[in-house]
Amino acid sequence: MNSDATGTADLVQRLERLEHRLGVLEDVNAVRRLHHLYGYFIDKCMYDEAVACFDEECEVHFFGGLFRGLAGARRMYCDGFRNRFTDGKNGPVFGFILDHPQMQDVVDVAPDRLTAQARFRCMMQSGTHYERNPKPNVVARQWWEGALYENAYIKRDGVWKIKMLDYRPVWICTFENGWAFTPPDFVPLLTTTYPDDPLGPDELTDWKPLRWPEHEVMPFHCVHPVTGQPIVTPAPGLRKLAGEPTPGT
Repeated sequence: MNSDATGTADLVQRLERLEHRLGVLEDVNAVRRLHHLYGYFIDKCMYDEAVACFDEECEVHFFGGLFRGLAGARRMYCDGFRNRFTDGKNGPVFGFILDHPQMQDVVDVAPDRLTAQARFRCMMQSGTHYERNPKPNVVARQWWEGALYENAYIKRDGVWKIKMLDYRPVWICTFENGWAFTPPDFVPLLTTTYPDDPLGPDELTDWKPLRWPEHEVMPFHCVHPVTGQPIVTPAPGLRKLAGEPTPGT
């Protein structure tokens, strides 16, 4: 092969690599945009639009339950949340706020650009205005909720969709008392599956997410940005039982 042919081949390879890198960046932005818009839809109780973000074969992990497929997603968002929060309306109602700011996104696209994983943080501010006259045993009047997502995404026919949404609450508390006074089981885990519970998950997860003040690290999908090594998940901070020694003593 002469020098001109070699130079042309090298240039083609460089262009292919650049095209791939550009495509990955476009995918990262598309996944970020998808998840941020999902957050906007949840903010305003637009549950039809939120469910439309999911793949047909999706999974939703929520408070110890696993909702499978679009039917499971609709059961959780439309039949459950919508009837509980907005009395069946797809959209905002007077006196109810459910803001879900999405932030700290870490998005990684697979080399084939057909799947991706991402970690997001959510800081929820929710509440019911006093004029709406809420049922205190159903919806707290004002509450904070901090949570993490470790999600999977899939690209079908050039369109990115949520394949697996894993919502992990980190802490939940009332606005008045804050996280320093979160009562035990402030928001209980799901315990009954569908159809015994018409709004319940298809399955219960093998593990139970810890809830504040017990504290754990949600496993990272990615490697350490400097060392390139897997990020080891440390042991959780569990409630000390009476008579147990203090760690390190």
